[in-house]
Amino acid sequence: MKVQELSIDYTNCASASADFLPIPDGDVHSSFKSSNTTSIPKWKQSNQTVTPQFGVQQENTRVCTLQFTLPNDIGAPVYLYYRLTNFYQNHRRYVKSLDLDQLKGNFISASDIDKSSCTPLKLDPNGKPYYPCGLIANSIFNDTINSPSIVSTSGGQSTGNYTMTNKGIAWSSDLKLYKQTQYNNSYAAPPPNWATRFPDGYTDENPIPDLSTYEEFAVWMRTAGLPTFSKLALRNDQDVMKAGTYQMDIYDCMLVPFSRGRSLTMSVFPVKLYGGTKSILISTRTVMGGKNNFLGIAYLVIGGLCILLGAFFTVANLFRPRFVSQHSLVWDHYLTTTENSVTIPIFHGTMTHLHQEQQPVEILEDKYVTTDVR
Repeated sequence: MKVQELSIDYTNCASASADFLPIPDGDVHSSFKSSNTTSIPKWKQSNQTVTPQFGVQQENTRVCTLQFTLPNDIGAPVYLYYRLTNFYQNHRRYVKSLDLDQLKGNFISASDIDKSSCTPLKLDPNGKPYYPCGLIANSIFNDTINSPSIVSTSGGQSTGNYTMTNKGIAWSSDLKLYKQTQYNNSYAAPPPNWATRFPDGYTDENPIPDLSTYEEFAVWMRTAGLPTFSKLALRNDQDVMKAGTYQMDIYDCMLVPFSRGRSLTMSVFPVKLYGGTKSILISTRTVMGGKNNFLGIAYLVIGGLCILLGAFFTVANLFRPRFVSQHSLVWDHYLTTTENSVTIPIFHGTMTHLHQEQQPVEILEDKYVTTDVR
């Protein structure tokens, strides 16, 4: 059974026009059962007023709209991931930059946070503790990926949504690590990269998020071991995704007020700053799990090495065999006897007695021992 998937790199979507244009071939990768599709994925960008999860309404948000076609039905289940490249979540300082007690919901004072391992994001300029503190929480992937909408299907139906949910994207064991905080809204401050979602800090209208239900946060906090990784964003475990054309909105960039009445275009998650890319990945799974080329390549390489080593040792044994010593011949070579005694070569160690009446003899150096056998 084949894993079917579609990957679209939307890093450069911000430079797209207001009308749909084809996405460059190098930014699109797909693997489907059917190959009878001639439709090229397209994208466009626009400015809209949106309200992201755990945030306030934001005007002039840059929205990247992707349009793609599925040549055949896929799923269920269907998974929607975001994929990042060149992002080193495994850096030692990055992995250590958090406070587990704070994430468990405990009230950790500003002075204690200042002594914690959340370096360098512990306190804001006003001395308030960041919640959640540390580099991992601050750098959470915050592009908002919405469920695909149906433009048309192979059966001729049009409009509607293929509804996907963010419930169940995190491991239940991970969610148990996070509890609702005991901080009140005025005591803590949002991390710097959360400022667009909480422009006035934490308020009664826009309060501190409950991390025990914030599954995207739990997914992000499970750090990846490699610089290229995918993390689950949405899923649909019930419905088949029909063959047809779909459209998807991603809240990618925003216009930030700048000096002299101008605006500065900034990406919510600016991967170009560190030479990375970001993509969406729609995928299915089989009884063997999802698609993972690394494991297949690793098994083939290790299996090939085992075959080569096996062939090498076989040839070596044919040309230069190793004969097993015949113990009786070795014993006869070294052992000498007379009528009443036996001379045995003994090497450094302890010789056990030859007869029940004799005691062990401690040998302090290599030599021959003659013993009476009568």
